[in-house]
Amino acid sequence: MTEGRALRLVAEDASDLEIISSAVQDGVLKAENIKFDRKQRRMTLEINRFQWEDAKSKRGPQGRVRAILAFDTVLSVKTRAVSKADPEMVYSVLSLAFDPDEEPPGGKLSILFAGDGELALQVEAIDVTLLDSSYEWTTRHRPDHDKKRR
Repeated sequence: MTEGRALRLVAEDASDLEIISSAVQDGVLKAENIKFDRKQRRMTLEINRFQWEDAKSKRGPQGRVRAILAFDTVLSVKTRAVSKADPEMVYSVLSLAFDPDEEPPGGKLSILFAGDGELALQVEAIDVTLLDSSYEWTTRHRPDHDKKRR
């Protein structure tokens, strides 16, 4: 685990966003930990992020860390298959993607979840921050995308 090496990443363009997307892949969060502050134009997700940067081998301890994923300059939010009706509902992050408007730097920033869920943020520009906390723990489960489904 990355004790003392918490990630602190900022994305200001699509290539930066790919790096953060890789870091949050398989992060899990409850619906109650999705917050949109319309006045501040900020969307935040409190996630339990799998520490891919430490997952060099399939052996040994694997870790998760509590992290904040923040999106600034958010003009509006649309959802698909994501609801806060059940605050205990758990969502798993697949990826982050950006589709620019005809006139950059604005566009649609998508947070894609397993099960076809999506948060679509209309943003003035890419302004995303990932901040790990000091709260880490060992997990026995390593996300595996190569498993064959039965």
